[in-house]
Amino acid sequence: MKVSVKELKEIFKPKVTPIIWDDKNNVLTLLDQSALPFETTYVNLKTPEEVSSAIKSMKVRGAPAIGITAAYGMVLSIISSQNFEEALSSLSKAKTILDKARPTAVNLSWATSYMLSKAKDLVDNGEARNVGELISLMKEEAKKIFDAELEAELQMGIYGLEKINDGDTVLTQCNAGGLATGTGVGTALAPVKVANALGIKVSVIAPETRPWLQGSRLTVYELMTEGIPVTLIADTAVGLVMYKNMVNSIMVGADRILSDGHVYNKIGTFKEAVIGHELGIPFYALAPVTTFDMKSRVEDVVIEERDPDEVRTVRGVPIAPEGVKVYNPVFDVTPPKYVTAIITEKGIIYPPYDKNVRKVIER
Repeated sequence: MKVSVKELKEIFKPKVTPIIWDDKNNVLTLLDQSALPFETTYVNLKTPEEVSSAIKSMKVRGAPAIGITAAYGMVLSIISSQNFEEALSSLSKAKTILDKARPTAVNLSWATSYMLSKAKDLVDNGEARNVGELISLMKEEAKKIFDAELEAELQMGIYGLEKINDGDTVLTQCNAGGLATGTGVGTALAPVKVANALGIKVSVIAPETRPWLQGSRLTVYELMTEGIPVTLIADTAVGLVMYKNMVNSIMVGADRILSDGHVYNKIGTFKEAVIGHELGIPFYALAPVTTFDMKSRVEDVVIEERDPDEVRTVRGVPIAPEGVKVYNPVFDVTPPKYVTAIITEKGIIYPPYDKNVRKVIER
């Protein structure tokens, strides 16, 4: 079934709104994902420090959503600036603060770098004649990042639709839906949502995704809100579910993809890819081109580790002996040999990735 992004915008109206920018009052409002699904609460942010804290504390999470949030965090840094020098200095400081919040998510540093570079260009070429115009133009740039992400996700959904048949069941990992991207659509869930909007029956199996339970708390919440059939399983049930032919494909998002096809995504993704490879179940990573890191090698990438108490407890309730040693990596890396294809807004990339990644994302 052929459909355009323009047509999809008319058909599909997301029911989840994770990021809201109040242009009149210069406030960034986020749906607090750390409180879902039990509470629907919002946090108002007015400084880059508050934005950084929200990213660190997982009030907003998912690489694209973090990128959009960081872009608005950069805007917030210059709201009270009196001149260009002060504004550019504030932007540089904000970039340093924000980049440290989640080091593995490449969208974050991409967004802050873009916003800082754009501000310098606007000042240097005279397009911003005063600091007030600079602020207005930077707000427009942040909005462009949001709009571009939305368009990219809808286009990914269209490409991903090629990999879905009526009646399919898709296994995912973590939450790579609209909550993770800030748009209400998503990356890994984009084909599922596009299919649903077009009347194609598709269901999802969502592992719980310990230790933050993004699968059970967020993916299940999001899909149920959209009216899409979803089944929750324990992380440890992934192998059996695939062995019993309950899954037609695996679709995951990504926080970083290297030029040779290594995919960094939420911990547990590698396991799904290996099992899928052994059982002949296709594994697809879906991400916008902003998620690609064309410079780093595997040995260069820092895998973020978080607080041991995230593993020792569940929502603050102890489940392990106090003081036990914990290893808590947030992401894992899936080697290219286990990746069937990478789906982007510019097209579907197939192996060999060291040759084809650049052909697609740089065109």
